[in-house]
Amino acid sequence: MFAAERRQLILEMVRANGAVSLRELARVVQTSEVTVRRDVRALEAEGLLDRRHGGAVLPGGFTRESGFPQKSHLATAEKTAIADLAASLVEEGEAIVVGAGTTTQELARRLARVPGLTVVTNSLLVAQALAHANRVEVVMTGGTLRGSNYALVGSGAEQSLQGLRVSRAFLSGSGLTAERGLSTSNMLSASVDRALVQAAAEVVVLADHTKLGTDTMFQTVPTDVITRLVTDEPPGHDDRAATELQALADQGVQIAVAGPAGAGGESTPGRPPRRDMPLPGQRRSHGPGAGPQLRSAASMGEPQGPGERARVADLRRR
Repeated sequence: MFAAERRQLILEMVRANGAVSLRELARVVQTSEVTVRRDVRALEAEGLLDRRHGGAVLPGGFTRESGFPQKSHLATAEKTAIADLAASLVEEGEAIVVGAGTTTQELARRLARVPGLTVVTNSLLVAQALAHANRVEVVMTGGTLRGSNYALVGSGAEQSLQGLRVSRAFLSGSGLTAERGLSTSNMLSASVDRALVQAAAEVVVLADHTKLGTDTMFQTVPTDVITRLVTDEPPGHDDRAATELQALADQGVQIAVAGPAGAGGESTPGRPPRRDMPLPGQRRSHGPGAGPQLRSAASMGEPQGPGERARVADLRRR
């Protein structure tokens, strides 16, 4: 494929999806990420797109929201690994809320194996994934259906969450920065996500590396409210994503980094890898001289008992 053809295809993908990772662009145009990065720089110089951490977005600083068909084909391996690790945080008998999104849909498929679970959600896709799960109770919010992401939004959804209290909220979004936290491109979705956060004692954000450093219009969860981030390992060349992770860790966010799905024998079907994370009350109690903590899915062991908390090994970024 000639350079002009590659760049035209890259531009069409970004226009269709709003944001695309370099890894995905390289896969589609069948070339190396180094070549794609060079193409993206050339297109940025022409003002046709903007570079972001490990990817490209529409020009103008804020990314627009992609529809479900586009999102479902982006960063699929990363979402699978993130969902595996996030599911290991959930224990039998818990009550949680799960927001809308393709990553949370992957999480829901794994939660179907957790007995005694109660899941409150505004997502039809999450509810569908859990519809036939034994011993899992699904509670749907009210609201108006938003067809682009199959989620219930509006005052009906928000009112149905009033007075609710659960242990954890699992949310995803369109972008995540240390400065603004989690954000999304739609005002109604942002409002419902804020209501989901209010119902939870702990907030877990699921975001692959392509969303790190991406900013969108409506803030949903400020950084100081995020308890944990479950993400994947950024590519080695993506210094900006690594910098964003460090900035989030500096602000007290506990970071769990998922390895490649099925790599290295770290997980087996039906038994996602597990690690300990500090309890919510410990999340901002770094002692003098203690550095921010990044946590990895590497070297995961099996839980020692049914009530054991999820285990995450420390990786210190100095």
